[in-house]
Amino acid sequence: MGRSQSLPRGGDPRFGPDADDTGCPILHVDMDAFYASVEVRHRPELRGRAVVVGGVGPRGVVSSASYEARRYGVRSAMPTMRARALCPHAIFLPPDFTRYTAASRAVMQIFRDVTPLVEPLSLDEAFLDVAGARRLFGSPATIGRRIRERVEAEQGLTCSVGVGPSKFVAKLGSTRAKPDGLLVVPAAQVLDFLHPLPVSALWGVGERSAEALLRLGLRTVGDLAQAPIGMLRTALGQAAAAHLHELAWGRDPRRVSPEQVEKSIGAEVTFDVDVDDPEHLRRTFLALAEKVGARLRDAEQVGRTVSIKVRMSDFRTISRSRTLEVPTDVAREIFDIAWSLFAALPSGERIRLVGVRAEGLHRADATPRQLTLGEPERGWREAEVAADAAAARFGRSVIGPASLLSGRDTRRKENPTRP
Repeated sequence: MGRSQSLPRGGDPRFGPDADDTGCPILHVDMDAFYASVEVRHRPELRGRAVVVGGVGPRGVVSSASYEARRYGVRSAMPTMRARALCPHAIFLPPDFTRYTAASRAVMQIFRDVTPLVEPLSLDEAFLDVAGARRLFGSPATIGRRIRERVEAEQGLTCSVGVGPSKFVAKLGSTRAKPDGLLVVPAAQVLDFLHPLPVSALWGVGERSAEALLRLGLRTVGDLAQAPIGMLRTALGQAAAAHLHELAWGRDPRRVSPEQVEKSIGAEVTFDVDVDDPEHLRRTFLALAEKVGARLRDAEQVGRTVSIKVRMSDFRTISRSRTLEVPTDVAREIFDIAWSLFAALPSGERIRLVGVRAEGLHRADATPRQLTLGEPERGWREAEVAADAAAARFGRSVIGPASLLSGRDTRRKENPTRP
């Protein structure tokens, strides 16, 4: 069970949309079933139906599920085969990150219209510090309501908002508000809100640490808050014990940091059946490089290092990388490097997964592109930018390298994932 499923939803009148938001400048906005909701917006005939987005092959994993699918127990990170067993009538769709990125950018702009202090955590959630926006837009809860109204009116999507005195509390509030709700945790009642929650609600408590805490009889956040710090150090180590003890008492001094730069952009594929055909692998690397290049350009980033990940049929995983003299966002350059790294590996083994990633990212406008000797002034990058424009209008599936056309049916059976 994921952390969001372990938290109770609403129900306490002390913590609701009309609670006292004095001293609560932090908002956490979380889109509801984001990938699935964007797909339903794109295909209105799916509204009201169970929709599951993720890898569609036998080794696939669920990325997002509509609330209609969740009623049957379908959850993110669940194997797709398990989701099919739980909800066989669901519509299963592969992810389309071009579509999700565009929707995310529009939603984040709504947030930035309210405050420049926006810290995206992923495509579908962000922290906002609205302390400086109150004079223009009202109280934090009022701002949360305005954001929800704009997101629905302008984007046809719903979101849940938590309002609290800190990032940690606001994030728990948005989880309690789901779906399509708003919850305020008053500053004076943080401990009343936190202490009844299960220990798994604390950031940094995974399955193993939760089991260790349960063995000590610590089931709730309140139990952990009252436990001797020495007991926590013995069970979890010094750093984790100090971190969780602070959170259990509602202490989270972190500020909203708007300058969050992605460290890398990548894509990977888990094959339905282990592969050793060089041509199949070559097409797959080219398709992955196309995705990485498009995502780099979309994020206005360039990468200085190209890396690959190769997982063998026995689950051994090999990584290789090469650093460039000039950063790039050109898919063809990324492919050439990735394929040369792969070609240098021992051949003949059957392969379960391959991935391509660009690392060492910089803003594209801060990194002038240099032509190499003999390169035409207009070439691969211009062609790819034109392809981006066509994809934005007609969809990514209608355009791509000619060498991928013969493998398009095969690739549809693969399970694309975004790490």
